[in-house]
This record gives sequence, C-alpha cells and structure tokens, in this order.
Amino acid sequence: MLENFQKGRGAQVNSKNKFLVNHFEAELNDNLVLEDGLKVPKTQVFYDTPKNILSTFSSPDLPMGKSINPYQGCEHGCIYCYARNAHEYWGFSAGLDFESKIIVKKNTPELLEKLFSNPKWEPSVIEVSGNTDCYQPLEKEFKLTRQMLEIFLKYRNPIGMITKNSLITRDIDILSELAKRQLVHVYISITSLDEKTRQLLEPRTVTYKQRLKTIEALTQAGIPVGVMTAPIIPGLNDHEIPAIIKAASEYGALSAGYTVVRLNGAIGEIFTDWVYKALPDKADKILNQIKECHNGKLNDSRWGARIVGEGKIAETIKNLHQMAVKKYLSDRKMPRYRYDLFFREGKQMSMF
Repeated sequence: MLENFQKGRGAQVNSKNKFLVNHFEAELNDNLVLEDGLKVPKTQVFYDTPKNILSTFSSPDLPMGKSINPYQGCEHGCIYCYARNAHEYWGFSAGLDFESKIIVKKNTPELLEKLFSNPKWEPSVIEVSGNTDCYQPLEKEFKLTRQMLEIFLKYRNPIGMITKNSLITRDIDILSELAKRQLVHVYISITSLDEKTRQLLEPRTVTYKQRLKTIEALTQAGIPVGVMTAPIIPGLNDHEIPAIIKAASEYGALSAGYTVVRLNGAIGEIFTDWVYKALPDKADKILNQIKECHNGKLNDSRWGARIVGEGKIAETIKNLHQMAVKKYLSDRKMPRYRYDLFFREGKQMSMF
C-alpha cells in the first residue's frame, strides 16, 4: 500500500462536481481530526425537510420499484457506492463529501405516515436503503429507520431492507412482528471474508464476522434474510463468491444476489484514484477486468449489462454465483410478501 493512502475513509479526494462552476480540491489532509486513532475528515450533519420522501423507478432490467432513503450520503464510505453521484445534486462532491457530509431528512417518518394514510396508496413493497444505508452510524442518534419500521407495522405495508451494519439487530422486536405477517425481507451485504479487503473497500462498516452474526440473529428471530455479494469486483473479490454464500448459508441465509461493479459518473475517477493508492500492485488488473465486463469502459449505463456485465469474465462470475447458490441454498427461498393485510387506519391499531 502506498504511503499517501489515508485510512478511515473510502475516497481519498473530492472529485469535481459537474453542476458547480467552482471546485474546491480537498484531500484527506484537509480538515483532519482524530477519531478512533485514525486521521479522518470530521463528519458534518445537514438537515432537510423534503415534501416527498418516496422515490419510484422503472427500467427494462429492474421492475417497477419504490424506495425511501432517510439519509443522503453515507458515513460507511464504501468506495464503489453508486449513490455517490447523487451527492452532487446537493452541491457536494461524490468523493470525501459523500461520506463526511450527511444529510438527514428528519421528517421522513411523518411523510411515510402521510403516504400510507392517502386513500390513493395501494400497498406495495418499499425498499429502505435503496440508495444509502439506513443503518449507518447516525441512525443511532436519529432513529429515523426505527420510526419508519413502526409505521410499516402499524399499516401492515411490506418492506425490503438491505444493510451492512449490525445496528439492524436493535430493531428485531419490530422486524420479527413484520416477519410473522410476511411483510419483510432483509438482505445483509457481504463483499469479502477478508478483513483487509473489507477495511479498504468499506472502511466504516462492521466486520464480515459481525455481519454473519447479524444474519444468524435475524434468522433466529424468524426474520427472512438473504446475502448480497455485491458488488463483485473482478480481480479483487470475485473468487470469494462461493465462500461468502457458503458462510451466509451456515448462519441462516435463505437466498443470495449479486451485481458486477460499474463505475458511473464521478465514481470512475474516485475508484481509480483509490485503487492505485490502496492496491497499486493489483490496480491495472482490477480496472482492466472491470472494463472487460462493460464493453471496454468503467462507465456502463446499458440496460441489463450495467447490472451483471457481459463477456467471459462476467459469464464466469454468473456461473460461479449460480453454482454456489445451487450448492448451498437450493432448498431455501424467501417467503412471499403479503399485500392483503394493509390497514389504512393503522393509527387505530396496536403496533404489536
């Protein structure tokens, strides 16, 4: 690892915001404070009170979906995160700003209840953490995700969740009640079983061992949980697919999914800078194999190919994943969601 690589954050620089005329070039030597023995930029919190909290999306390679994100930006600092680009719409950089300047949408629970109370709302699955992790560190303080779960249960609306933080176990009491009614699916993201790799890719997340224990705790509470081996970064963690799925199955996972990394927008610049600093001996191999999966480019917005890639490397990843699922998870599946339990006058019901 090069000497100028700074631990404690994922991005090493602030990439240019395409929406701004002026650009402030901040690196990890700017605004440093000591946290847990590491020199890292101090986290700043900003507040927003949006008028609408629900995002809808539809594309040829993704079914019509709905998501809610109570936080914009994510302190986990995962270097590959596709949500980094969205931070530019707020006037920030997709680099260091994304993981150190977090926007908290404090009225999220209020807007969710308003949504479910609307006579036009038809019960459907809402993904929480479709963009940034709803269980990132600030959730300990603001508890927006927990408040949302209470409302999902109150109205009996189905919910999907994905996280890489063990903080989700705090809410097992509510999640288990949702699970009894077939209203929740949870996915735990695990990209590597090697702690050195995990620390480089996802510097402020819990260890992979803690994530496996989280799968176990959720399973023991009757909450259906799967594992997301995503993103797969060829040349770095693709060889770990069978081991990750095997380990997750041993702790109770019911299913597994994956995506192949794509480096759209500013993420290409941020990731390239990071990989040459963090893994200089492997950098060229990793970047070239990512390009092989995306028609010779790091940036890939083509329907279908953008999610799983194409070509020999992508096909090998697909086959390896399918074989591992068949071997370790063939007799398991997530329960079907129920939509018939929705109760619009949820406020009149006991939560449990």
